[in-house]
Amino acid sequence: MESATAPGVDDISKAIIEQLQADGRRSYAAIGKAVGLSEAAVRQRVQKLTDAGVVQIVAVTDPLQLGFARQAMLGIKTSGDPVAAADKIAGIDQVDYCVVTAGSFDIFAEVVCENDQDLMALVNRIRSLPGVSGTETFMYLSLRKQAYNWGTR
Repeated sequence: MESATAPGVDDISKAIIEQLQADGRRSYAAIGKAVGLSEAAVRQRVQKLTDAGVVQIVAVTDPLQLGFARQAMLGIKTSGDPVAAADKIAGIDQVDYCVVTAGSFDIFAEVVCENDQDLMALVNRIRSLPGVSGTETFMYLSLRKQAYNWGTR
């Protein structure tokens, strides 16, 4: 039976996703045992989920240990179409998360930079984009939680 919120994602696919969220390196055979499918069936389902953009299987890193000493969230105000501005911002390499929002900011963008100078250059670059009317920078001081395992509910 398909979920009302995620067409094409049935209960077995959700169980596969939960297995991958627990350990993205888990073998298809182990996942198959847990969800009651063959290794080949799990492989096909994971491929379909990946192709459809439902899941990504990636290595999540600690930016500090890779030499990226400055992380920040930018609150961005626009004077025009926020979606157009967000699309430009999302195309910048240092931006790893970009959303159009409701509230006092039109866009939030999470950025990862090597140092304060790189952050300042990036903020100035974003401020100069057409449609951007202002920014506020919220620098991260201490990461207390970062999780991607909210399950499929």
